[in-house]
Amino acid sequence: MTVAAWYLTGRPGPDTPVISAVLIVDAREPNACYGDRVWPLMALNANPSANRCQIHWDTFPAELREEMRYLAWAMINRPLPDEFMIGRSPTWRTRQSSAKLYATLMRWRALAEWLVKRGITTLADCTSEILREYGQDNLRTPRSREYAGSFLVAVTRLWAFDAYDVMPLGIGEPPWNWEGVDDFLPAATPRGENATEPITAATMGPLLIWALRMVDDFAEDILAASQMAGEMTRRAEATVATPLSLARLKEYIDGIRDRGESVPSWIRSGRRASCTPYISALTGASPLQVIALLRQTYRKTYVRDHLGPSPLPLKITGRIDGRAWTEAIDFDETDSLMRHLGTACFIVLAYLTGMRPGEVLGLRTGCCPDPKSGPHLIHGNVYKTATDEDGNYLSQGVLREMPWVAIAPVVSAIRVLEKIVSPGALLFDGAEHDVTLRRGYTGAITYATMSDRVESFAAWANAQAARLDRPHEAVPADPHGALGTERFRRTLAWHIARRPGGLVALAIQYGHLRTLVSAGYASRSRDGIHDLLDVETARATVDTLATLNADLAEGAGISGPAARRAINAAVQAPAFTGVVMSTKAAKDILDNPQLAVYDSPGSYLMCVYNRDKALCHRLEGQQDAPSLDRCQPTCGNISRTDHHADQLVGLAEALEKQAASEALPVPLADRFRRRAARLRATADEHYRNRITTQEDAS
Repeated sequence: MTVAAWYLTGRPGPDTPVISAVLIVDAREPNACYGDRVWPLMALNANPSANRCQIHWDTFPAELREEMRYLAWAMINRPLPDEFMIGRSPTWRTRQSSAKLYATLMRWRALAEWLVKRGITTLADCTSEILREYGQDNLRTPRSREYAGSFLVAVTRLWAFDAYDVMPLGIGEPPWNWEGVDDFLPAATPRGENATEPITAATMGPLLIWALRMVDDFAEDILAASQMAGEMTRRAEATVATPLSLARLKEYIDGIRDRGESVPSWIRSGRRASCTPYISALTGASPLQVIALLRQTYRKTYVRDHLGPSPLPLKITGRIDGRAWTEAIDFDETDSLMRHLGTACFIVLAYLTGMRPGEVLGLRTGCCPDPKSGPHLIHGNVYKTATDEDGNYLSQGVLREMPWVAIAPVVSAIRVLEKIVSPGALLFDGAEHDVTLRRGYTGAITYATMSDRVESFAAWANAQAARLDRPHEAVPADPHGALGTERFRRTLAWHIARRPGGLVALAIQYGHLRTLVSAGYASRSRDGIHDLLDVETARATVDTLATLNADLAEGAGISGPAARRAINAAVQAPAFTGVVMSTKAAKDILDNPQLAVYDSPGSYLMCVYNRDKALCHRLEGQQDAPSLDRCQPTCGNISRTDHHADQLVGLAEALEKQAASEALPVPLADRFRRRAARLRATADEHYRNRITTQEDAS
């Protein structure tokens, strides 16, 4: 927009819409008037998983509120002019998303509070020198570089919207505009996904076990129970009271009392009470008849002292190790089980695809059609990097050019979700997954709600592990805190990079999964999971080299055809200590062939990778990384340390102990002894041929 066009937009009045009609992308959401105390911003955003942002003007200092209100209206309705954008970073946008607008306004509010504390009550008195002081205060506040920088960018945006207005208020230009921001920012630290801690394997393993059980084994029971409970509720609500229905009800309740059985109940408002709709549906009496009868004096006492379950007449088909996972599903359980089922589907999708949470929550029914040939593909939108031809953010997202590849558990989760929601709806539609209250939500389940549901699912899984006497499948608390929604993608990358060929509660080979997941992202995408995989693989490489370097310095030995190459690589480990692991730094490490050292704990060795020598790719051709789940004992890339040899001996001892058991069949015991002998021979060979750095130095 030119400066001349900027002048033509006019000034708002009290009844002027906060968001002009041409900018509204979701007409279902409310729009406020300029003079209102609260401005909802959701109409600007078509991302189904976006936060529901609102600006509460009463929280802004009264002295600067109206000036901030006008510039906020300008920021919402006017793009930054072309003249301002010249020479700016590519990350700048002429318009912001609703979430970015909200964040910017919160930083404006922080500036307003800072100014008022210093007696400045109009932006005209906020000079460049005053802003220099603000920038220095911002620097002294303990914040990350990215977070501190967001305050400076917000102030620059405030100045820009004032400076290009036809009647500017006169705020001074921020000094970092011409001096640069480095002197106003703390040192760089890891941020974003690269700084997110992965969920530990001890937590992720059992969590995934229970999520997959819900999807594969329990889903049909839960869906059938939910449908049955819904039908019973509707039947009860439609029942008309008659003398005959009352007679049947009396016969039912008195029969329960005479037999000494429990009265069907549920929990409401934190208290257990008789389950009116359940009893109504079973007897054909109206809910009012049930309530009235059970309050009668001679029945009231019995009901109060004999409240019990309300089991649905449903045959349980789901099994755990051949046994039914539950004796019955209670009428009162169906809503919570449906909520846990939806959460289990989210965990499976978020962990086994590598999608971002917003991409998972933005999927719709029909996103994964059955293929005529080849693997299942998931078609969905990408939101984080969606922009138009001018580089402005598109809240509705854009269809990802390369669909995700779905393995079988993911397809199963999608099929379950398609049974929960209506055709064409979001798989995680907020209204349809609100099974208890059925509130009229628009869009998907929010991040915060899904995070709470993940924690609730873990607690439910622990209760099942205790109930079924399976303590080994309890989900321990993660040492890094709440599981949330953001950590599954990072956890997938961690396991692919550090547990190649290993299992996380499933027979899923991560070497193969890496190919599947990476294939689901455009090879030229800046934000594909392959970037995250590269970072995690580089971290694993650095950790392996640092551990090897420390062991060698303490006199540990190393053997194998690649032993000297491993020593040379380990010498370089100190250069990477404390490196901020950006995507570029990771690429530099992975592109250096001298650092290509991979620990393979499942094979009790290290691979010092040279693709010309690699035997793991004999059938697939040369690749840039090893397939550690297919290590060959005669490969020229193998090296083994004292730790690996000790592990081999420990495993041999365990096998020999099992073989000595009289309960073990003789053929199996012989097999264990033969394997133990091979392990000991490999360890002995290591100790005969090991070298140390001290020997090299002498």
